[in-house]
Amino acid sequence: MVNDAVLKNATETAWTVYRARHPDVGPQDSRRCLLERHLQMRGEERESDTEELAGFGIAYLDRLPQDEC
Repeated sequence: MVNDAVLKNATETAWTVYRARHPDVGPQDSRRCLLERHLQMRGEERESDTEELAGFGIAYLDRLPQDEC
């Protein structure tokens, strides 16, 4: 299981990278909540480090349909 600090850092990193690539996405966009839940589940499946989880998060956000968020 991943600790809270790693999860928080991974979420912040993934969200920052995603928003830099998509400037039209606001800081409180619903995708952030989806990202947090996704990374929480990934962290529960196996132990990961911040960079690995952030990479999973970025890939997840890139797969989300833009019109459903």
